[in-house]
Amino acid sequence: MDDLISRLSRGITKRKIRNDAPVPYSGSNRTGMGLFSRSESEVVGERAYKAYGGVGTLFAIVHQICEAFATTEWHLYQRTSLRDKKKRKEILNHGFMTVWDLPNEFYTGRMFRETCEQHLDLVGETIFVLLDVGGVIFEMWPVRPDRMQPVKHPRKYLTGWIYTGPDGEEVPLRKDQVIQIKYPNPEDPYRGMGPVQSVLNDIDAARYSAEWNKNFFINGAQPGGVIEVDYQMGDDEFDAFVNRWHEQHRGIANAHQVAVLENAHWKDTKFSMSDMQFVELRQLPRELVREAFAFPKPMLGTVDDVNRANSDAAKEIMAENQTIPRLNRWRDVVNNFLLPRFANGKTLALDYDDPTPINHEAEDRQRNSQWAAARAGALAGWDPDGVLESVGLPVIPWVGIPTSGDANAQLDEDQKKSAE
Repeated sequence: MDDLISRLSRGITKRKIRNDAPVPYSGSNRTGMGLFSRSESEVVGERAYKAYGGVGTLFAIVHQICEAFATTEWHLYQRTSLRDKKKRKEILNHGFMTVWDLPNEFYTGRMFRETCEQHLDLVGETIFVLLDVGGVIFEMWPVRPDRMQPVKHPRKYLTGWIYTGPDGEEVPLRKDQVIQIKYPNPEDPYRGMGPVQSVLNDIDAARYSAEWNKNFFINGAQPGGVIEVDYQMGDDEFDAFVNRWHEQHRGIANAHQVAVLENAHWKDTKFSMSDMQFVELRQLPRELVREAFAFPKPMLGTVDDVNRANSDAAKEIMAENQTIPRLNRWRDVVNNFLLPRFANGKTLALDYDDPTPINHEAEDRQRNSQWAAARAGALAGWDPDGVLESVGLPVIPWVGIPTSGDANAQLDEDQKKSAE
């Protein structure tokens, strides 16, 4: 017979094995960054967020993906072994759904999920912080992942997080206060990697070319040059010279004015717009971004080679390849790490409505196939109710075969009702 000490010892051993990683995942630097250095995730994050507001193709793709994801309806069910999802029992009143639908006083559920999904698609991960009182979760808050640093451990893998605010204030967080959803990063098991990182340099090139075009006109619609003087100016003389140059030659209104230089020479460094190939430079990242997200071309508003058939197909492709995988990722994390922390959460499961658009032609073909299979089964002598259930059709009471006169009279009556 086991005594109390033996049972406790085995429990401690099991917890230790469960919490400790089999191999070291980090070195002695627990946060993965130097004392005053900026983390790589922070630098990449700033570039990705600026690109989202500066490159129209990236904005259009991420916005459509996040909007489609956020508008999908979620439901809470009692866990069951039934394969038929339609027979699950839905839980309509539960504390989890209260927080899920209203995470805090400033975010609705859809806004919260759209915000989090923006981070996931821009930097490859999303993080939200839980506010709990006495172990009961009351609120959820999205935070920028690039401002979160994991507290790494060689054996325990992760012991917490550190959030760095805009003014440099560091806030330590327990690991049970943080929920992270990410695209796995093969270079760093603690961070995520998304589509944007794979084409970030090309996206930056598109953004910088747009800024160059803007500055081209701000600086007088002329490419830059160098003013050379054969002596060293004093500070006052230099300031006066620069101010006079800006007054006479800076801006679109002063474009192409003749420059008069005293004791100075203008050295042209002009490149034409064709030399810079900005048209090609701005078109190339558009396709690269679309390919990185595997985003259907018709969904970007490109209609030169789009018809109704491939437009509908593009919507189905987007749902199957974009929306559903993201919903599955969220469902997996929530059901394993968030929902069990609520009352009876381990006996519940969160699931979503299928966002795939209805294909009426496919539904008609499926329905005809079901009726044909049911008829064949009934003619073979099988129980009609069992046959209908086996092919996924509802049990329909038998009323007999109507005569042609009865059928026509019923059709006329239905037409009259429709007209009224």
